[in-house]
Amino acid sequence: MASDPQPTRSPVPNPVPSFWTASPRSLDDHRSTAELPKACDVVIIGGGFAGVATAYHLFKDNPNPPSIVLLEARKVCSGATGRNGGHVKPDMYYNVSKYSKLYGAEAAAELAAFEASHVYAVKSLVETEGLDCDFQLTRSIDVFLDPKHARETEEAYRELVTGGVVDLHDVAFTPKKDAERISGVKNAQCCFSFTAAHLWPLKMVQQLLERLLVKGLNLQANTPVTSVSSTRDDQGLWTVHTARGTIATRKVVYATNAYTSQLLPEYANRIVPIRGVCSHIVSSKGAHSPHLVNTYGIRFNSRHYDYLIPRADGSIVVGGAGQRFWHMKDQWFDNVRDDELVANAVPYFDDYMQRNFRGWESSDAKAEQVWTGIMGFSSDFMPHLGQVPDKSGQYIIAGFSGHGMPAILLSSKGVATMIREEIPFEKSGLPRVLKTTQERIDAERNLLEESMRPLWDGSFTAKL
Repeated sequence: MASDPQPTRSPVPNPVPSFWTASPRSLDDHRSTAELPKACDVVIIGGGFAGVATAYHLFKDNPNPPSIVLLEARKVCSGATGRNGGHVKPDMYYNVSKYSKLYGAEAAAELAAFEASHVYAVKSLVETEGLDCDFQLTRSIDVFLDPKHARETEEAYRELVTGGVVDLHDVAFTPKKDAERISGVKNAQCCFSFTAAHLWPLKMVQQLLERLLVKGLNLQANTPVTSVSSTRDDQGLWTVHTARGTIATRKVVYATNAYTSQLLPEYANRIVPIRGVCSHIVSSKGAHSPHLVNTYGIRFNSRHYDYLIPRADGSIVVGGAGQRFWHMKDQWFDNVRDDELVANAVPYFDDYMQRNFRGWESSDAKAEQVWTGIMGFSSDFMPHLGQVPDKSGQYIIAGFSGHGMPAILLSSKGVATMIREEIPFEKSGLPRVLKTTQERIDAERNLLEESMRPLWDGSFTAKL
């Protein structure tokens, strides 16, 4: 009996507009040249944050930059970068205990420090390049609503404090007696706060692109890549096949996140498309509505989590709603359909602020817009960075598991350094657990499916 064919994991046409992408921008459909170049030094596949940041670091302080062609299947930044919440929120403590058990305390500490450094790295990028993208440095508050989950998380945090390996100096814990007042979230059992940031991701990336175009980047929007040759030609070049022709290149960068396995089938079960839901909430009371200073993570239990970003204009961006649809596997797991809404999730956001926050009961806050986006979740929750195994000259920067904003910028710097200086991963300065390897690709264990299976097989029945 023949096995089922590999599902198509290419970007679909006409995605639902997000709050960030609703207004047209100058580079949406930009093509630097009418025809594709026949050859170049580097082809970058993917016009989101990862692809553009890699190009940025290839050009930065480089007196002899390579010729670079950046290919985007749809409009520039129409994928995850143009559809996420714009939340630069590092994982300072929450998953660190889990990663300590999987990879060792030192590796987990290295990863936590790497993510923490992104807040100020993004701040530096915005200020150095003069990017007008609504960047705000702030604190983020993780609020726990389930008593059992709150106790378990506090215990794990105390163990990290006692262990002394992970740097927790920026993390503040608030117990139940003060949690609701400090956070403003109803029924808070405890909360943690730490430094974070938020911004308008599409503005940041497109403005960065404007600067790269001046330096010679060739940008080609609406140019989906259909395949990359399995071998080099007699001149040692890879051939990148697109819907508009081919490009011969010395090096290829897959900044393809959820869509990686369409071009690199070996990653089929290593990076899986996961569909998420996000919203933009406004109040008819405008300046007279309540105002939040911090960003939030609201953890309803060990499985379900929302994130929230207050904008300077008084509106709120909220993502999540998993409890409304995660029991329906086909609605989100291995799903690339960002051209349609998840019907069950849409009503979830209408009275979100009134349900969850003190002082918002009379705010008249309602969801003005709801959209979906496709994330690339790694089977071991670690991004895949570095040279693709057994494909010299091909590199990957993908699989950020819905957590790219506090990981991509410095990941791209490390990958660009490998490309520019032709050095191994170990000399890139990147955390060791992020290296893509044949061992990770071949691993029998799939932590992603292990963690998600209780959501769709009915074994997770926490009260919501």
